[in-house]
Amino acid sequence: MEGSPLESADALWWRDAAIYQVYVRSFADGDGDGTGDLAGVRAKLPYLVELGVDALWFTPWYLSPLADGGYDVADYRTIDPAFGTLAEAEKLIAEARELSLRTIIDVVPNHVSDRHAWFRAALAAGPGSPERELFHFRAGRGEHGEIPPNDWVSEFGGTPWTRLPDGEWYLHLFAPEQPDLNWAHPAVRGEHEDVLRFWFERGVAGVRIDSAALLAKDPALPDFTAGRDPHPYVDLDELHGIYRSWRAIADEYGAVFVGEVWLPDTERFVRYLRPDELHTAFNFNFLACPWDAGRLRAAIDETLAEHAPVGAPATWVLSNHDVTRTVTRYGREDTGFDFAAKEFGTPTDLALGARRARAAALLSLALPGAVYLYQGEELGLPEADVPLERIQDPMHGRSGGKDPGRDGCRVPLPWTARAPYAGFGSRTPPWLPQPASWPAYAADLQAADPGSMLTLYREALRLRRAVPGFGDGAMRWLDSAPGVLAFARDGGAREGGGPASTVICVVNLSAEPAPLPAHTRTLLTSAPLENGRLAPDAACWLRA
Repeated sequence: MEGSPLESADALWWRDAAIYQVYVRSFADGDGDGTGDLAGVRAKLPYLVELGVDALWFTPWYLSPLADGGYDVADYRTIDPAFGTLAEAEKLIAEARELSLRTIIDVVPNHVSDRHAWFRAALAAGPGSPERELFHFRAGRGEHGEIPPNDWVSEFGGTPWTRLPDGEWYLHLFAPEQPDLNWAHPAVRGEHEDVLRFWFERGVAGVRIDSAALLAKDPALPDFTAGRDPHPYVDLDELHGIYRSWRAIADEYGAVFVGEVWLPDTERFVRYLRPDELHTAFNFNFLACPWDAGRLRAAIDETLAEHAPVGAPATWVLSNHDVTRTVTRYGREDTGFDFAAKEFGTPTDLALGARRARAAALLSLALPGAVYLYQGEELGLPEADVPLERIQDPMHGRSGGKDPGRDGCRVPLPWTARAPYAGFGSRTPPWLPQPASWPAYAADLQAADPGSMLTLYREALRLRRAVPGFGDGAMRWLDSAPGVLAFARDGGAREGGGPASTVICVVNLSAEPAPLPAHTRTLLTSAPLENGRLAPDAACWLRA
């Protein structure tokens, strides 16, 4: 990193960073073939700098058959040809670094692709072979082994076991194309530690760990019993030794981890954030929370309370590549998120959803800690209705067609309103079709509109970086009317000087305009004030 603008930057940047998630396949198409790629990302780096984020998190860009959007990795040291080459990835990391943008990559340790060399070797070697010890192969139950080895349920629905012609079954908590690795095997641990070093050597600043609580399995692979403690494959104690060894490697390079840890038990969750394990973990409680003042306040309080004992910063996220886009979710009667509740044809008020999403943006950006933005969130994109015949997400097929899947939040971005395919860059139809309304959300139109979602995000991110009080640190709730959230952030001077100040965030989730607390200046509002009051479903930042 010699000569980089980040070389002498704060080593604790991750504690309050604004991190932008790039789903490469749908970000920008640099070669015109219908699929987003690294060349497309490199061309848009100035846009990301102007947006005001600090780092880029890339969902898997490795060699993959794309049975599950790249989360079925065939080779961690090779970039998928649809996206580019390893040399291009190295160039992207370096160019981003020169623009003060750090790079975070995705690692998927629970499983690999069924095209991975290890799994192909295991299939060829047959039952009882050392090659199969890298995975979870078992004989079936029943008179002829025709019944799966246990009663577990796949994360995508149905049994997580597939039977081979030789009679053995293999475990896959996700799709059949994603066989689970056996983390009790030293070769599995060694390979992943080598992969971390491989990418840290190339300048990667951090790693997001997919399904971080699922790696270790009870070696007996017992049937699941409700209330069983410990769970046979969720949050086993063995995981912490794995992550302590990873942390030692990350510390050598000054790199950081963010874990995808879905756990309802606060005490268990925070164990992953001890000083010698992961730096941060995603806050799904906040993401899934309905648009309700009491529930949001409780989610914020619980999040901050569970992080406090280990001194870890919270992360705030409104959307990602797996969940219904915020504008759509907030425009529905049920404004929370639950995978099991997704269905086709849910009535949606997009105008209401957009209004709430603007307010939620100011809320999340004002909270203590780091914040993650999913590509297109800054454009206010709604969930797209993908034609049935074009849906590729395995969640749709394995639900028997009931679940719309996750493709609706993965549709290629609109960049230029008057260009073919809304400026995504393709000369041929993109891998997922864009709705007819997509050009109206194009970045070029929004950049010229002072009232657009993009303009709001740019100004909010600028203020978040420039005004003392935002980012890492404490917050305190202020007295407010029912249905209104108000809190203060007291900050010292930021880099470059400037006096200490107090910033107040107010969010009105009620049906009536709300009075504002005493302040000296209005910094930003998500909607115009109404006679000096904050409109319903709106938020504002004030200087006290």
